[in-house]
Amino acid sequence: MNKPFLYHGQDSAWLTPGSNSLQVIMVSCVEMLVSDVFIRCEPDNEEQLIVMRRGESKDRLQYWFGELPINSDKDITFYTFKVLHSSGQWWLHGCGISPRVPGKEQHFKYNCQHQPPAWVKEQVFYQIFPDRFANGNPEISVQSGEYCLRGEDRPTVAKEWGEAVSEHGRTGASEFFGGDLQGIYNKFDYLQELGVTALYLNPIFAAPSNHKYDTTDYLNIDVHLGTNALFAEMVEELHQRDMKIMLDAVYNHTSADHAWFDKYQRNSSEQPAGAYDNPASAYRRFYQFNGESNEYIGWNGIASLPKLNFSNPQVQDYIYAGDDAVIKHWLRPPYNIDAWRFDVIHMLGEGAGAFNNAHYVKAFRNAAKSVNSDCYVLGEHFFEASHWLQGDQEDGAMNYYGFSHPIRAFFAQKDISYHACRIDAPQLVQWLNEARVKLPWLNQLSQLNQLDSHDTMRFLSMVNDDTETMHLALLMLFAYVGTPCVYYGTEVELQGGQDPDNRRCFPWERTEPGNKPRTFALLKQLITLRKSSAALTSGSIQWLTAQEQYFAFARSTGSECYICVINNGGSQQTVDLPLWQLGVESGLLEDQLSGEQWAVKDGEVSLTLPAKQGGLLSVER
Repeated sequence: MNKPFLYHGQDSAWLTPGSNSLQVIMVSCVEMLVSDVFIRCEPDNEEQLIVMRRGESKDRLQYWFGELPINSDKDITFYTFKVLHSSGQWWLHGCGISPRVPGKEQHFKYNCQHQPPAWVKEQVFYQIFPDRFANGNPEISVQSGEYCLRGEDRPTVAKEWGEAVSEHGRTGASEFFGGDLQGIYNKFDYLQELGVTALYLNPIFAAPSNHKYDTTDYLNIDVHLGTNALFAEMVEELHQRDMKIMLDAVYNHTSADHAWFDKYQRNSSEQPAGAYDNPASAYRRFYQFNGESNEYIGWNGIASLPKLNFSNPQVQDYIYAGDDAVIKHWLRPPYNIDAWRFDVIHMLGEGAGAFNNAHYVKAFRNAAKSVNSDCYVLGEHFFEASHWLQGDQEDGAMNYYGFSHPIRAFFAQKDISYHACRIDAPQLVQWLNEARVKLPWLNQLSQLNQLDSHDTMRFLSMVNDDTETMHLALLMLFAYVGTPCVYYGTEVELQGGQDPDNRRCFPWERTEPGNKPRTFALLKQLITLRKSSAALTSGSIQWLTAQEQYFAFARSTGSECYICVINNGGSQQTVDLPLWQLGVESGLLEDQLSGEQWAVKDGEVSLTLPAKQGGLLSVER
């Protein structure tokens, strides 16, 4: 079925919100015989078709203008476009064009009540696993045998920087290499030179493991990483550099060593006894025990991570509801953090499961925003998370489903479980569109896009050390809709398999003159382009072509346009770009990565891309 050209972007060039209405613009091809265009919306849960006004035509584009009411009964306004032509109708929606009315999940969405902080989309995040980034104060490093992670089991193991990480299921969580906050602090100049604007730190609060997702004290930095005072100084310095910081919050569960639980009886007798083996404990209802027994619910069935009971008002007050709640504490002076990343936020709730989860996620959001209305509220979700991303719960999510999964399938031919999964370019576009369209536009821009993280195999290892393929994926990371986040060491081609091998020490020798790999320069170039372009941070996305293993899309605002073109195939491809669809009939394309140029004639241009080649093309009209 040959579909016509119809398009509606969602940035400010296409959509203007008023107090009670949205003004929208749509374009069609001049050659298409259109009789009427309607905006379909549901201001009172009943269909309303609003006639659009035919505006000016420019070259091959016909512009249509309309205004629809903002819903007063709900936060989100849904809308789509119905186009009548000589022989029938077409519908334009977030996933593309279809001959019938689409389901609501494919409609364009605008949330007039809850919107993410404007600063987020302009950032380049850099994720750091603190124990493996840099050792700035060896005096506080964990020593071998200093303590055990589980009673008398899992003694700590101190390793030399750069030594191999143990295999999965062995001593991974109890191995320490000495990375700390001072080490991160010492590398601020390096990070700023790379172009990073925001840091995302894996947990830094007191905890026995190296990963620190087993908190024992929510109000203090782990003594082997630094001090509260040092952290406050670090944040102040970051802010002086116009940089942001996001901390990892683990509120679904605690360590079995937390004083509230105290499974191994390690805490002082001066405080109330822990809940384990003590039905009379003041903290008993902080967790979820089976009667007076020692049976309790652990996160994902893991006994060392007892799950908190959020139906308990004392837990609520401590974590988010009280004036001095932990969520609020770190947003206030002297710490003033800018963002929270909430670990496994979809799993917290009442009882064994996640009952009443949405209520608590909203409460977390409200608590954070009550202290800092510009706080970025980010959730961890490994799979489809649109339920949490309509604006009233999370500003964004770690975008595994909407970015990492499809990018992995296309470039590495693996799914999230590392099973074989091969998709072509049209299937990639379909997956990306499907995931993105379920969210309001501003939340799409605030999704945290990553190629890899502390929970996944490193992308370079996933593609069998094929740097050409990784470079294409990095190009996609910085050109696509959403906020890019780079996992530490990516710039120096740090390899790593699945957890814990993906948490290797940063090889600082690779940053010395003459030792930097090609990826360093490319990443720095991509970061510079991203930061300097409103189109790449805020612009609408428009797919131009997708065939076999190559595709091209545009990111554009009213005054700026970039085109990302990628050939992931093993042979040279000629890529035809219909630039007239962008309103470009003539002009010049220049690849900002290579400097190569092409002339645009009659709204078209053909590029010949070698195998495993991509470009980021600026459009000079």
